Amino acid sequence: MYPRPIPDAAIWQRRLYVLAVVIVLLLWLCPLFAIILTSFRSTEDVMGGNLWGWPTGIGVIDNYTDVFTQTPMARYFLNSLTITIPSVIGVLVLSTLAGYVLSRYRFPGNMLIFALFVGGNFLPHQIMMIPVRDLMVRLDLIDTTAALIIFHVAFQTGFATLFMRNFIAALPDELFQAARAEGASPFQTLWHVAIPLVRPALAALAILIFTFIWNDYFWAVVLTVSDSVKPVTAGLANLRGEWVSAWNLISAGTIVVAVPPVVMFFLMQRHFIAGLTMGAVKG
Repeated sequence: MYPRPIPDAAIWQRRLYVLAVVIVLLLWLCPLFAIILTSFRSTEDVMGGNLWGWPTGIGVIDNYTDVFTQTPMARYFLNSLTITIPSVIGVLVLSTLAGYVLSRYRFPGNMLIFALFVGGNFLPHQIMMIPVRDLMVRLDLIDTTAALIIFHVAFQTGFATLFMRNFIAALPDELFQAARAEGASPFQTLWHVAIPLVRPALAALAILIFTFIWNDYFWAVVLTVSDSVKPVTAGLANLRGEWVSAWNLISAGTIVVAVPPVVMFFLMQRHFIAGLTMGAVKG
């Protein structure tokens, strides 16, 4: 079931393994390298058709400046922050509350509610496109940031609840029994006992949910129309021209869009790894 380590004596197997890893890594990094290289090209280089060769002219400063001055990228970027940050906070709050109740209290329908949370993760987004858009039209929320926030909170909470329930359920029962013996209310127990212990899990979940919502393209296209509301993923598609596309600006915009999730990961890397390995047992 688990991969076995290659013995030190099997020299050729180890060399082939290293070679295979290098090849896969290069294939994985090639598109990213191509985007970075294109973001360095000058406009003349792009218009001349040099999209895959080495840049003959460097316009890195102009490209990264123009992507904010000549396009609505700054507005798209602000829209994404306006959508993502409240959504992440809402998901963390709701999933922590739901995970705590589902893991620590036994009541009729407990497993049914949990199954609904889990089952919602397996529904293809495409089959919900028309009902969700129709609901937002009826609520007069179409083409608003509120529509995307409500949607992301509703649909990401299922996965987050599964995540938090499993972490809270792994905590020792003695801690909760001691809190109840001291007269702590359920909310005090959650705030003073559960949350401090699952803080690494919350950090890991925050990074995952932030990345999911920030990179969402499908629902950004379905629920938004105007540039004043579109996030960066949908906004990047608008940078393509009908006849001619400034691929250097599109590539520069793509690199800018990729920065926030990467920065967030490195800032919270220690908590992220601790959250993923929380509860692991060394064999």
